[in-house]
Amino acid sequence: MFGVIFASLSFPFQIQAEEKAMPNVLMICIDDLNDWIGCMGGHPDAKTPHIDALAKRGRLFTNAHCAVTVCSPSRVSVMSGLFASSHGSYELGAAYETIERLDKVPTMQRWFKDRGYTTMEGGKVLHHGFGGRLADDIDVTFSKKKRSPRPKENMSWPGRAWDWGAFPPTDDEMYDYQLAVSAAEVLQSDQEHPFFMSVGFFRPHVPMFAPAKWFDLYDEKSVTLPYAAGEDMADVPKNFQYKMGVAPTFAEVKAGEKWRSMVQAYLANTAFVDHCVGKVMAGLDEGPHADNTVVVLWSDHGFHLGEKQHIAKRTLWEESTRVPVIFAGPGIVGGESCPEPVSLVDIYPTLIDWCDLEKNEQLEGVSLVPQLKEPSTTREVPAVTSSYFGNHTIRSRDWRYIRYADGAEELYDHRTDSGEKQNLAADSSHADVKGELSRWLPKEAVPEVKPVATREQVRAGVVKP
Repeated sequence: MFGVIFASLSFPFQIQAEEKAMPNVLMICIDDLNDWIGCMGGHPDAKTPHIDALAKRGRLFTNAHCAVTVCSPSRVSVMSGLFASSHGSYELGAAYETIERLDKVPTMQRWFKDRGYTTMEGGKVLHHGFGGRLADDIDVTFSKKKRSPRPKENMSWPGRAWDWGAFPPTDDEMYDYQLAVSAAEVLQSDQEHPFFMSVGFFRPHVPMFAPAKWFDLYDEKSVTLPYAAGEDMADVPKNFQYKMGVAPTFAEVKAGEKWRSMVQAYLANTAFVDHCVGKVMAGLDEGPHADNTVVVLWSDHGFHLGEKQHIAKRTLWEESTRVPVIFAGPGIVGGESCPEPVSLVDIYPTLIDWCDLEKNEQLEGVSLVPQLKEPSTTREVPAVTSSYFGNHTIRSRDWRYIRYADGAEELYDHRTDSGEKQNLAADSSHADVKGELSRWLPKEAVPEVKPVATREQVRAGVVKP
């Protein structure tokens, strides 16, 4: 009789212990962060001690790439685990919940919630937030979205979206810093169930404002400028030399003598967001969950600051597709990076696999758990990136192959040409490489889901520039 009573009393505690054993997930996503961080070596002046420390304690994937080179479709791809060629969003404007092809595709957060996790979110995770039918995917929103303050008048560039400078005076006036503090407070508190926390930082996205102390880390007059040779654009199709969005052209930035200050601003904002990452990680390390939380940090796409005569994103070159991806936590031995090609759509299946959850058979990414266990493990699957319908790039360990909508091609050997200066696509000696990489191009890519503006038709090759 006593044994039966003891067993019945212990049953709830057994369930609680099993829940405790399920690893928590802390996902940190950063907007517009390219490879200008210390551990990736993208810029010699970069100062990112906290992201570098996270990379050192976990697995840095040095050859990771986005699925789409612009914010909202990139994040749709991450949260759905599908490429743009399957969900059909290649450009800004389509929220996850409005895309019919995703009606029966659960977000990453939904998948974890349905399997016992408390889902928590703050900042910019999905570009349009978790609205409509996705509202129930999130249990707790720990920081309401709001913008950081702006100066009353433009500081460096005309226009609302594009500007930069040292403002406001203190970190605690910045939304990203407030978000980091809120996330840290939650991480330091006890949680009844395993949790999936998503933290989305806005910087270094434009407008690139941050307190002066971050700008003071870099001397505008001596900051290192990227390689920006004019001849790089000689063999690029005209539709990819067409001005897109509201970003200034490189020629406009140079004519206005603002290149150096823009580079300084990007580095300053990157240093600031690195500080915010440090606040979140301190909250985790000082709280009760450090020994049972896997951390994944990523950016939605890269960013040009003059490379290939280009400013901002939306291209298929390395500086636009390459992003930091870091996994860290118990069971991941740190100190060694992985050079294998990785896509952001691999994050969803990797977290499912690492947390030992039921597999989602709809996912198009491939789990990185083999590389988390042993970084030298090879991957056959390359990273595939799209920019507008019909334009794709394939990135393997050593090569980048680009096929544009009009049939134009680019091919770069990253073993000897990391700056993608010499296009080898017309060299017949590399026909086998092109053939191998081209087989990964989307076979039946679905068209853009939203009404396509003229400028987007130009980029997609439908209308001539």
